[in-house]
Amino acid sequence: MSDQQHNTAEHDAERHREKMRKRKAVQDREVASKTTRKGLLLVNTGPGKGKSTAAFGLALRMLGYERRVVVVQFIKGAWHTGERRALERFGDLVEWHSMGEGFTWETQDRARDVAACERAWAVAVQALAREDVALVVLDELNVALRYEYLDIERVLADIAARPVGQHVVVTGRNARQPLLDAADLVTEMTLVKHHFKAGVKAQEGVEF
Repeated sequence: MSDQQHNTAEHDAERHREKMRKRKAVQDREVASKTTRKGLLLVNTGPGKGKSTAAFGLALRMLGYERRVVVVQFIKGAWHTGERRALERFGDLVEWHSMGEGFTWETQDRARDVAACERAWAVAVQALAREDVALVVLDELNVALRYEYLDIERVLADIAARPVGQHVVVTGRNARQPLLDAADLVTEMTLVKHHFKAGVKAQEGVEF
C-alpha cells in the first residue's frame, strides 16, 4: 500500500469512528430519556408467518430470567408442537392451555367455537389476575375477536386490569383497531413469499 493509499484509509477510518461516536451519543441520550417501566401489551398480527413464533421467542426470553409464563391458545386445537414440547421442559415455570377445537373452517359450528373461546378466556382471566405471572401469551386471540366470538370491550378491560408489571402478547391475523389502539407495541408480519404456495407441506420444526 502506498503512502497516499494508507493516508486515505486512515482518513476513512477516522471519519467512520467519528460518525459512530456521534451516533452512539445520540443513541445513549435516547436510551437515557426512557425511564418508565410497565407491563406491556404487544400485538403480533398481519398475513405473514411468524406471529406465534415471535411470541414464543418472547416467552423463552422470560423463562431465561426464571419468570413465569402462561400460554392460552385460542382456536388452535391440542396440536403437538415443537414449541410446546420445548417450553414445557421449563417445568412449573410454564403453563400451557390449548383451549380451541380447531380453526373455524374445521368446526363449522359457531356456537361451539364461541363456547370454546369463552372457556379459553376464563382461563386467560385467571392468568391475567396473577401477580406471579410475568407474561401471558394469548395465541390466536385476534381470530376469536375478528369473528366476535368474544366481546372485545370485555377482553380489553380484563387485560387493562392485570397487575402493573405483567406483559401480554396477542397473536393472530386481522387484529381489530381497538386492540391496536390499546397496544404498546404492534408488529405486522408481511408475507413476501411462502413455500406452501409452491406445494410444500407443513413440516416439523418449521410450522409446528
